[in-house]
Amino acid sequence: MAPTRVRISTPGPAQNNSPHQCLSLQRRSSSHQDAPRAHQNPAISITENVLHFKAQGHGAKGDNVYEFHLEFLDLVKPEPVYKLTQRQVNITVQKKVSQWWERLTKQEKRPLFLAPDFDRWLDESDAEMELRAKEEERLNKLRLESQGSPETLTSLKKGYLFMYNLVQFLGFSWIFVNMTVRFFILGKESFYDTFHTMADMMYFCQMLSVVETINAAIGVTKSPVMPCLIQLLGRNFILFIIFGTMEEMQNKAVVFFVFYTWSTVEIFRYPFYMLSCIDMDWKVLTWLRYTVWIPLYPLGCLAEAVSVIQSIPVFNETGRFSFTLPYPVKIKVRFSFFLQIYLIILFLGLYVNFRHLYKQRRRRYGQKKKKIH
Repeated sequence: MAPTRVRISTPGPAQNNSPHQCLSLQRRSSSHQDAPRAHQNPAISITENVLHFKAQGHGAKGDNVYEFHLEFLDLVKPEPVYKLTQRQVNITVQKKVSQWWERLTKQEKRPLFLAPDFDRWLDESDAEMELRAKEEERLNKLRLESQGSPETLTSLKKGYLFMYNLVQFLGFSWIFVNMTVRFFILGKESFYDTFHTMADMMYFCQMLSVVETINAAIGVTKSPVMPCLIQLLGRNFILFIIFGTMEEMQNKAVVFFVFYTWSTVEIFRYPFYMLSCIDMDWKVLTWLRYTVWIPLYPLGCLAEAVSVIQSIPVFNETGRFSFTLPYPVKIKVRFSFFLQIYLIILFLGLYVNFRHLYKQRRRRYGQKKKKIH
């Protein structure tokens, strides 16, 4: 038996209409000719756990009075609900306690006029399976909500990348605009205090650029890891080691050219990526992003190389980062030796990045093959 409700369909040959968790019963007639076509003003009540039904119906033998009494096995609520249709009356009776019944009526033998609707029958094992299926569906729904739908994850990723590129664009724009204004106001004098006025913002932008390499490594962006890593390590080496650790290098004019080429490249690159996150393509900006690197990357690389060359005598004089190998070798290894190796790596890195950017530009603006007719 179902755990909560019992539904009784009274006279008529029409198919019973009991849903799951209900027992559908049908009064049987001796023949279809005796079955009424409709009930008029049925009197339905429950007294002392007994369902009383009485109604007048019109069948093949004319108008007749149909009546029955049904005593339930266990307590039910005394407020039956019924629905009158063209062929039958559906009566819903709710149990007082939600539990399984061995049978419907108090008498062990089922009344002859009652018949179960096995199409909608639900026993304990069926109910258990249904409850388990509903619980699994609920858990799957909660799991999807906690993990987020693919559309939600895509939106979050686009929002995250948009904000990252926006912050980087604002940072490098601040550097570029300030350096430009200072140059027009102070002229060449602005070259020698570039580090002291711009270093904090450049530190922030270059430390934040670590995120760009991580994004490429974990697949958040489709950028290849190696070009991102080469640019990250190369710039941070110049910024933090060459300029950051040597005060003698911070007053040199080469700092201006290094910072200016870096910021000029980025004020076109980051807004391009930023608009790509919202599926916008500004043709002028796209062309600049794929073009300005052609003169600026070699110039930036040249400025970095000059800064390294100028720093070699400074590191030799101060002995910073130099060390002596332990006994028995006892050879002093100057940091300038590594700087000379770095100069070779610098131009190799330029080749890798230049080749990568050239391929990108060729894919974007390469000549289309003409169709051969």
